[in-house]
Amino acid sequence: MSSDAPEPFDPGTGIAADVETARIEQEMEQSYIDYAMSVIAGRALPDVRDGLKPVHRRILYAMHESGVTARSSHRKSSSIVGETMGDYHPHGDSAIYDTLARMAQDFSMRYPLIDGQGNFGSVDGDPPAAMRYTEARMAPMAEELLSDIEMDTVDFQPNYDDRLEEPEVLPASFPNLLVNGSSGIAVGMSTNIPPHNLGEVIDATVHLIEHPDCTVEDLMEHVKGPDFPTGANIVGRNAIHKAYKTGRGRIRVRAEFEIESDDRIVITELPFQENKARLVERIADNVNEGKLEGIRDLRDESDRDGIRVVVELKRGANAEVVKNQLLEHHLESTFGVINLALVDGQPRVLTLKETLVEYLEHRRAVVRRRSQFELGEKEERAHILEGRLTALEHVDDVVEVIRNSESRDDAKAALRGEHAVEVDGEVLPSFDFSEAQANHIVAMQLGSLTAMEADEIESEYEEVQARIERLETILGDADELDAVVESELLEIKDEYGDDRRTSIIEDTGTVTHEDLIAEEDVVVVVTEDDYIKRMPLERFRAQHRGGKGIIGTELKEGDSVSSVYVASTHDYLLYFTNHGKVYQLKTYQVPEMSRTARGKSAVNLLDLDDGEEIAAVVNTAEMDSDAEKFLTMTTRNGYIKRTSVENFQNILSTGIIATKLDGDDALVDVEVTDGTRDLILASRGGMAIRFDEAEVRAMGRSARGVRGINLADGDEVAALASVDGDRHQWVLTVTEHGYGKRTDVEKYRRQSRNGKGLIDIKTNDRNGRVCELETVGPGDHLFVMSGDGQILRTPVEDVSIVGRNTMGVIVMTLDEGDAVASVDVHFPAEEDAEATADATDAAGDESAAVDDGADGDGDAPQ
Repeated sequence: MSSDAPEPFDPGTGIAADVETARIEQEMEQSYIDYAMSVIAGRALPDVRDGLKPVHRRILYAMHESGVTARSSHRKSSSIVGETMGDYHPHGDSAIYDTLARMAQDFSMRYPLIDGQGNFGSVDGDPPAAMRYTEARMAPMAEELLSDIEMDTVDFQPNYDDRLEEPEVLPASFPNLLVNGSSGIAVGMSTNIPPHNLGEVIDATVHLIEHPDCTVEDLMEHVKGPDFPTGANIVGRNAIHKAYKTGRGRIRVRAEFEIESDDRIVITELPFQENKARLVERIADNVNEGKLEGIRDLRDESDRDGIRVVVELKRGANAEVVKNQLLEHHLESTFGVINLALVDGQPRVLTLKETLVEYLEHRRAVVRRRSQFELGEKEERAHILEGRLTALEHVDDVVEVIRNSESRDDAKAALRGEHAVEVDGEVLPSFDFSEAQANHIVAMQLGSLTAMEADEIESEYEEVQARIERLETILGDADELDAVVESELLEIKDEYGDDRRTSIIEDTGTVTHEDLIAEEDVVVVVTEDDYIKRMPLERFRAQHRGGKGIIGTELKEGDSVSSVYVASTHDYLLYFTNHGKVYQLKTYQVPEMSRTARGKSAVNLLDLDDGEEIAAVVNTAEMDSDAEKFLTMTTRNGYIKRTSVENFQNILSTGIIATKLDGDDALVDVEVTDGTRDLILASRGGMAIRFDEAEVRAMGRSARGVRGINLADGDEVAALASVDGDRHQWVLTVTEHGYGKRTDVEKYRRQSRNGKGLIDIKTNDRNGRVCELETVGPGDHLFVMSGDGQILRTPVEDVSIVGRNTMGVIVMTLDEGDAVASVDVHFPAEEDAEATADATDAAGDESAAVDDGADGDGDAPQ
């Protein structure tokens, strides 16, 4: 073997012996935890006792040490930042100055701790001026946090370079964590504590002292909720209660505003931490983009007296709708409460009571330590005064001892009784003074030996003894200690307490999309290919019957209109399909479009199956009453049934079954009834049957129903109408070729269901088959829509009254190849009177029959 071969490596020798083996995941985990705890405890989270983070505490203590108090002159901010950074806070100057500036902002701090002079920023988000331009000093409230710090009230720790000492916490004469709040982001956690009213927090603390077993609810009798420096309103109390009881919650904060007139909304207070300039900019952007309608001008009239943002409305704009739109997107924010603070150096989420309990324990410790410190001082002073009084009683002997001593130290020793002093062979009296007493007596001036000085010393000694007795009582009696804490808190309240700025208003529910939509009547159009849209009703003015109407929708090739109906934007509508299912939709969810627009595919709004088409629409507003209501349905093959509206309370987004269908049958029409009405079924072939609603018993949703009309071969049901005796005077029938007639409802005598009925209207080549039958009354308006998209609105009185079994008159003129697709009846509100201004006054010609064969009133066979 060669002697040059390397020796085997021994890991236990040399440098390798100092290398430790570690798993990288463990090392990374421990390093990250160390870093996280450093950030948590050393930067981001406040201490529950004084409510301050280290940077706040160090700034205030540096100012205290430099004498920059509320009674001193202002000092350059750069000087304060420099001293804080050099002595206590080894971080960047910008971070320190940002903190200093925030403590001076009355819109950020409920009770500012810094009295600033110069530009310290604004609610518009403007940054503070450079630190060389601003000046600062402590605010009186900050001095209360530092009060008695020289009296050994808190522990101190070395500063970052061990040159100086800094307090671990401030004495804090009031619960600053709740009063001024705090926010910060640590590693893996964050805190967001809202500010509160000083008087309310102190009242709650006093209540806790007197009733240690109180609950959060009891404390909330005093602490009503957060009190933000910018005022505004908190919406509802439930979130406040949750935040106080669990330490977490989401509080809705709403701006203060008022509608000064129908054309102006004025904003006077903003949610906490809302940037006013950015808010105004966002509103303006939304107006320019068309997302916010009804606003013609926006002005910021704010000054030093307060916020005033004026929103000018367009003529005719609905102030309530604009207000709700502003609330939805701009004037309401959420304050997420996370009451996280350091307790014994560890982060904890605290309830309201736990926060006050921790503060009280700290304050008791402060008062106890202060009392112990003062007791020591007073006992030392009493000891000195006792020596002085003894010296005054033996003043001649004391003077002789001092005068005949060889030195000051010899005199002190003689007074302490360590040796005797002889004068002319005579030994002077000896004393038993302590070292402190002897030192003080030797330092006394001759002027202090007067009788008046003696009286003052006696008086002071009595006061000191009384104070010692009081301090011993405080230290020996927990109730007396609490009484001191309570009285000092109440003094702070009397000195600095003020009224609430933030109001708490009742929660009327969040702003819904419905609140952002003006309530108005609209015309909704649905096509065979299930395109749907809505248009304002006011776009369709009443015309004479016989006109062509106006374009109501643009159709793609091969499509045609299937139905038209009138509703309010705030109505809930039930959409019944030919497959016997029902869906629910708010009218405002149907997209608003122009008359010439095609519409939006209904499959984006309703979960329709292939081949499923909307057959009937029911407004749930008709179902609202104390009386029991029913949905009465009819099918193409003549079946009819009634189902209580209670079976339609919970309609899924995918729809629910409304009725059972057999074979090729299909749902045709639906009416809301109350169990007391008559029903009229109309067939395509011109037949109509009237019978009592009670003949159709109430059934479940899955039932098929019973026979309503006995149809001739090839005939099918066209429509269903109910007769309300209070307002329905006529039966109005419209055929597919645009003809129609109005007949007294009494001309349709009551029969038993499942009969063939009576002849309603002639369905020849001119008229075509029946498209719709409606029961109408005075003032009703008829909306007729053709398959090609034309809409005609005309008063029903414009259609002549004729008998049954007649031809009728022209209602709507149609182009060649076009046909009536749908008919709806609407009773206009009084304010809609303008829409009827152009309507004909033809109601006076009600008895005139048309020339096309008013040929009798004969009945068809039963």
